Order: sequence, then C-alpha cells, then structure tokens
Amino acid sequence: MCGIVAAVSSRDILPVLIEGLKRLEYRGYDSAGVATLTRGSPVRRVRAVGKVAALQAAISADPFVGTIGIAHTRWATHGVPSERNAHPHVSQDGIALVHNGIIENHDALRAELLQSGYVFTSETDTEVIAHRIHQHLLVTRDLLAAVQLTVRELHGAYALAVLTEAEPDTLVVARSGCPVVIGLSDGENFVASDVSALLPVTKQFMYLDEGDVAAVHKNSVVIYDSAGKPVLRKTHQSALSAESAEKGDYAHYMLKEIHEQPRAIAQTLEERVVGARLLEAAFGPGAIEMLQRTEAVQIVACGTSWHAGSVARYFIEQVCRLPCWIDIASEFRYRDPVVPKNTLFVTISQSGETADTLAALRLAKSAGYLASLAICNVPESSLVRESDLVMLTRAGPEIGVASTKAFTTQLAALNMLVIALGKQRGAIDQTRERHLVERLIEIPRLVEETLKLEPVIRELAKRFVDKRHALFLGRGALSPIAMEGALKLKEITYIHAEAYAAGELKHGPLALVDADMPVVTVAPNNDLLEKLKSNLQEVRARGGELYVFADPESGIVESDGVTVIQMPKHVSYFQAPIVYTIPLQLLAYHVAVMRDTDVDQPRNLAKSVTVE
Repeated sequence: MCGIVAAVSSRDILPVLIEGLKRLEYRGYDSAGVATLTRGSPVRRVRAVGKVAALQAAISADPFVGTIGIAHTRWATHGVPSERNAHPHVSQDGIALVHNGIIENHDALRAELLQSGYVFTSETDTEVIAHRIHQHLLVTRDLLAAVQLTVRELHGAYALAVLTEAEPDTLVVARSGCPVVIGLSDGENFVASDVSALLPVTKQFMYLDEGDVAAVHKNSVVIYDSAGKPVLRKTHQSALSAESAEKGDYAHYMLKEIHEQPRAIAQTLEERVVGARLLEAAFGPGAIEMLQRTEAVQIVACGTSWHAGSVARYFIEQVCRLPCWIDIASEFRYRDPVVPKNTLFVTISQSGETADTLAALRLAKSAGYLASLAICNVPESSLVRESDLVMLTRAGPEIGVASTKAFTTQLAALNMLVIALGKQRGAIDQTRERHLVERLIEIPRLVEETLKLEPVIRELAKRFVDKRHALFLGRGALSPIAMEGALKLKEITYIHAEAYAAGELKHGPLALVDADMPVVTVAPNNDLLEKLKSNLQEVRARGGELYVFADPESGIVESDGVTVIQMPKHVSYFQAPIVYTIPLQLLAYHVAVMRDTDVDQPRNLAKSVTVE
C-alpha cells in the first residue's frame, strides 16, 4: 500500500520524486518523505504527516536539490502515523532507506542491533533494515553487498530503495513479495513501486523478479538474482500514457472511472470474442487443455474482487455444471483445504499485488490444484507472473480507492471464463455459446445507457445524506452485487451499510427495518423476481423505505414508500450483475460528494493492499 519513487541522474531529481509520489497517492498513505543527496554534500531528508502537499510545503520552507534520491508514501503498519515513523529512515554514515512491506523478524533483529549500540528513533520495522545495512557496510565497504547480506536475514515482504553518502551515484533496490519497477532513460534511471509514478519521465521498464537485488546508476542497471548471480530482465515498453491517470474534466477520479466503464469493458472483450465465438486461447498457452480437464473451480479473492468471484460462482455452477467454491484469501490461506481432483485455482485482484491473494496462490502451488488462473488488471504484477493462465481485464489505471471499472471488467472476464469452461466441458453447445457471447458484446451499450440515469440518481442521493444506516438486497447472482453496493456506500460515505440475500430478511435483518433505514434493491426481470417482490413486501409492512432499481417489465411500481428507478429493458441474467452495479456506484459517489468526504482517498483505506 505504501509507495516508492527513486531516481539517479545528473539533474535535480526532487521534482521527479514529488510528482511520482503524487501519482501514487491512490495507494493510500498517512505520511510522506523524501531524502536526496549530491556528491560532496550530506543526505537531506524531509518528512511530513498527511498528504504530499504537506511534504511540499515543508520542502518549500527550506529548499534543496539532489541528483540522487528516494521518496515514500507510508501506510502505517508498525508505529502510529507520525513524522518520526515516516520514511525515509536513516542510519549512521548517511545511509537512507525506504521500504514497502512488513519484516516479521524485526523484533529479533532490533534486539541484536540494540546490543550492538544502535539507537532507534522510530517504532518501525524499517529502521531495523537501515541499521542492519550499516552494520554490514562497515565490513563490506560496498552498498550492494551490504544490502544483499541484509535481505538474506529478512523474513517477510519488502521492496527497498537505499542510498548512502559513501556512494553518491548508486541506488540499490531489492524486492521480495512487493513490486519494484526500474524505469530506464538516457543518462538517468528511476525506481518505483508502480509504473504510473514514472510515466512522465520514461516508457521503458524492467521488473525485478522475486529475490532480485539491483544496483542502479544513471547510465547502467545491474540486477542480481537471489543467489547473487547477475541476470538480465526483459525491458518492457509501456502502452500507458501519463495522461491516462489524470482526472480530465471530472471532479473526481472515481466519477471518471465510472464513466470509463463502457470503454473498459469493451477493451476486456476486444480480440477475445470474434463474431459470436469466444477465443479460449486468450487465457494463455495450454488453456484449452486445462479447461478440458477442469472438474471443479476454487476462486480466491479479497474485497470487491471477492464479490466478483461470488457472482462467477453462480454462473460456473448454473452454466458449466461444475462445483465451485469462493473463499476470502485471508481465510483460505489458513484453512488447509481439501482439494478435489482437477480443480482449477482462480485468483482475482485489481493490482495483482494483494498480499493475501498472492499468499493463497503460492499455497495452491503445493496443494495439488490442476492449474492457476489470474484475473487481473496489471500485466506486470506478481499475480500475473506467478500464475499458469492469465486473463487481463485491461481496465486501464484505476486511481480511486473504491473500485469501479476494475470490478466490472473482472465480471466481464469471469463471464468469458464461464463460456470457455462451459464449452470445453461440453455443458454448452455452439448455439448457447453464440447466445452468451452476444449478450457479452451488448454489455458496453447497456452500461452506456445506464449511465444516463445519473441525474436521477443524483437527486435520489439527497435522501441518503443524513442517514446513518442502509440495507441492500438482491437475489441469486445479484446478491453479491447488493454486497458490492453496500461496500461502495460504506467505503466513501462512511454510512454503515449491510447487504443480504433478500430471502434472509426474516432471519434477522427485518428487526432493523424502519423509516430511517433506506432499503436499496436490485430487481432485474429474472426467475427470482416474484420471490424478490415478496421480500419487498416484508420491508414495506414494517414501514421501510424502498429504493428499487428495477427492470421496466418487472411490474414493480412506485407507491407510498417505494421509489422505483427504471433500468434498461431486456437485461439478461448473464448481463445483470454488471449493468445493475452501475447505479449503485453512482449512488455511493453522489452521496459521498454531498457529505463532503474524500471520495478518491477514503479514510483508513488503501488501493493496493500489499500487507497481510
């Protein structure tokens, strides 16, 4: 969740570092800091609690320059948010370091360092690394060697960027469990935890593999693997633009990303459906054979991605006639699962760096699963690189912490998985495949049509501004969509919201229903509609206020205490989870704006959860 930016050049790189930090703000953080160095001068460090703007203000009060530097945005794990706990951390002789991740054996290392006379000024696990590097540097007299020795002693996850006054032209970086990207340019090189931080200065990138340590100079990059041997890593040309992560004319990134969904979903489907046929090879080499052998599916994800997987479970069982299980990654990794023969292991993650999901994947590799498939938005991510099969969602950069287009593109990708599995397992024939693919192709248009409801939803949002609680209801594959709607509302408005399968009302939630708790319902015209109507009557009988997003042919009409928002006509069961997500996103967004919350960076949350 923290962010790293670093650079080595002949020019002043402080502006590059600050701009990079701004581009990483979406990851979530509570403090920021920077340290720079120029040959012949000592390390200059500035840290500040709060936003990058606070760091800029502190720098402006006492300006400085540097030709090599490291910068960081911190999301607290060890020690409260404070200036003394903010990165960079320093040790003796001008060693400065930034770190993403968690060091699990920091207590033992701290005890050893205290006995050796080191003084700690923070509560962090990171300062332990800085002092350990210094301890090794006293012997090796070489920063690269000192870092290599140090990382062998670390248990946990880390991305590191280190500099020292003794080698003012050298950055040393390392990774284990956390992403590190090196940006290449003429006469200068850069380091970051995310490509987006470096797009204004380069399009050429190398990605460190697990266990890599690299020495980065302005004219060279030398990478060593976990055994200490020099290795070459492939250079990638990024297709992203610096402007792709800008808000444009929108007030917030989240609103921009909501409106980008028709295009994002179309990009997910592009080159993967031809005419009315799905190209299973889009899942990667050997995909067809793996899908043919699949007899069960295990899905693992977190948060919004878990909701996407929960929708997919309905379709995998109903369309493909295969057993399917969905687990929260943080629970799955500790429950010692029994693995049925030929079970496909599916992970879903926007960033591809979600710590619990990555840990689950690594557990699955030794647990007897048939193969692993990643549904992910970031092609260079750890999840993608460590999976056997991959379906990239192609949503483009998603900056708002509350996921929107990443979620709906995950649903589109999972729909393609359903079709591929059904076809290869003989559960659907050509006619059924054509029908399902045609429904997929229609989704961008239906989403575009749904977005036209925004003025109506903006007015509706006024009724939620002063509420403290809300209940969301759905049935079947729309039950996880109700959960996603509740999650969006609580994430960015701070209104307590819960979601239930509507049939569960009598088993507890009805006790909460009164005129002060709005009840939001998604009601497509499907086989469960009549049962849903009965559930809604239960709400009205208790005085509850109903807000129903309904198919025009549902037969649900407005009345006292019942507000109906008409959705597009003829949305099929296969399309409904994506289409009915859109108004719930818009509702949460406009309520948040009216409540004057931080829409794009809600409190206590981060975009990429790279710690357990």
